[in-house]
Amino acid sequence: MPEYTTDPETLRAEVRAFLEANWHDRIPETPMWEQRNAPLTEWKDRLLEAGYLVPTWPAEYGGRGYTPELAQIIEDEFKAVGAPGSNEDKRSIPGNTILRFGSERLKKDLLRDAITGRAFFCLFYSEPGAGSDLAGVRTTAELTGGRWVFNGQKVWTSGAMTADYALCLARTDWDAPKHRGLGYFVIPMRQPGIDVRPLHQITHESHFNEVFLTNAEAPAEYLVGEPGEGWRIIQTALAYERSLMGEDRRVVRHPGVDVDDLIGLARRHGRLDDPVLRQELASVIALREVNGLNNARAKASLEPGTSSSVMSLGKLAMAHILHGEGAVRTSILGAESVLTGEGNPEADTVNYEMFSAFVTSIGGGSNQIQRNIIAERVLGLPKEQEADRDIPFREAKGN
Repeated sequence: MPEYTTDPETLRAEVRAFLEANWHDRIPETPMWEQRNAPLTEWKDRLLEAGYLVPTWPAEYGGRGYTPELAQIIEDEFKAVGAPGSNEDKRSIPGNTILRFGSERLKKDLLRDAITGRAFFCLFYSEPGAGSDLAGVRTTAELTGGRWVFNGQKVWTSGAMTADYALCLARTDWDAPKHRGLGYFVIPMRQPGIDVRPLHQITHESHFNEVFLTNAEAPAEYLVGEPGEGWRIIQTALAYERSLMGEDRRVVRHPGVDVDDLIGLARRHGRLDDPVLRQELASVIALREVNGLNNARAKASLEPGTSSSVMSLGKLAMAHILHGEGAVRTSILGAESVLTGEGNPEADTVNYEMFSAFVTSIGGGSNQIQRNIIAERVLGLPKEQEADRDIPFREAKGN
């Protein structure tokens, strides 16, 4: 295996030379969950070979074994030239989960495809009766003839229509307490036992889905960890999901229309001298800056394949930021904000982002769940009473 430099300045010079030699064209954006981005996957393949894609991972899995500080140098240099793809070790939910807990079969089969984007993953977590109380899932997983067999229903599954695999939380033992009778699995999506039904959203999209599993199957080795460890493993997966949702995110609704520069938007509409609006602008801009610093602190302390309750702070803050920015944009546009459609691209974008803000308030655990996590795991406040926590799940109310 190659020996990689650990000198910060030597690394910085190396990354700059790599980018100068290899990064020439802007990779076209593709809508999330809708289609493959072959140029981006090819670019990530090259980054994996160079050790830039997952630099904190062990060398045998394409990393460099770097510290977060050295990995940040790589990310900073990529950002400086607008190149995507570095430091997937901070972002890949399936990659980090499989790396930490997966069998060698899983790593061999899926790890590379997961981090390069060659394979798409969706999340089979929430159910009609188990959203906020995720430990109450009723989808079953039974080991039969060397394969896991799944039956149940999932809902609010983003990207299920185009996914190749699902990360699934399912119940393996109804006689164990609800948190200890769970397994975490990888399920191939292209099989007859999986029925995906899109849900129509207020944004006129259908990224969310309900999914019915009827004798769907997965190889025995596609159990992540051991039976009964599902709750512990999903905490790592959720930490990375919350980390992603706590980051800045931008959606191109109409090319050339910029509503993210709030000060520029206010100036264009002649509202920048309004003292009340200026105070609102200052509040959301300051909160975004603080959240960025908090996320950087949380990620710097996060080892590959581990979880951190601090991620809930960033996700909760970003939900507040997105709703706050939406309210400010609506205030700036005034009566124009009731318009929509291609003939009103600015107002249409403002409305789209306002509606989309609810994704961050709910996905990865609702705002209320994040507040509970922060209270109990970050601040150390007493836990809420759970009458069914230590009894067999089949004896819990509603079963």
